[in-house]
Amino acid sequence: MDESPREVAHRVASDAELIAWVDTDDNLLGSLVRSDLRERGLIGRGSYIMLFNSAGELCVHRRTLSKAIYPGFWDVAAGGMVQANETYAESAARELAEELGVSGVELTAHDHFYFEDSGSRLWCSAFSAVWDGPLVLQPEEVLEARFLPVAQVLDEIQRKPYCPDSLAALERYLRAHRGDVAKKR
Repeated sequence: MDESPREVAHRVASDAELIAWVDTDDNLLGSLVRSDLRERGLIGRGSYIMLFNSAGELCVHRRTLSKAIYPGFWDVAAGGMVQANETYAESAARELAEELGVSGVELTAHDHFYFEDSGSRLWCSAFSAVWDGPLVLQPEEVLEARFLPVAQVLDEIQRKPYCPDSLAALERYLRAHRGDVAKKR
């Protein structure tokens, strides 16, 4: 599947965004262009929003092929890099509205943690929200989305490529809630 010209243009614009640059203790050092932060292996900030429906199902979506990190992977959270002038919560609200068309919902903060793999170094803040309305997908970033029972998601991650950073957020969320999402909703 080829990247659309619209996806490519979005990727170029995204790579040029000013992103919060932080140290190993999440102290703000300044801002850097996203591509510079990534290429230099520096630490940024990321927000993750696990979107549930009132039945306790989790929204999973597939990333477009033009994404710089984890292209075409499935994702258990909306989210992205915190821009230079944003808080984690502001980033979470913006990303949820951009990627899935969900706004005006209460975001519940859950966790703050460090994540690192070969493609990224991030301080992460995880949130959750409940939404039973329609999803409006951002075509430059999201190919498809659906709500699934958490047990099915946990089964799928064994067979399909899922983003490891958002999986870390989900795993921490499930541990904190003893894996019983449906009763918490």
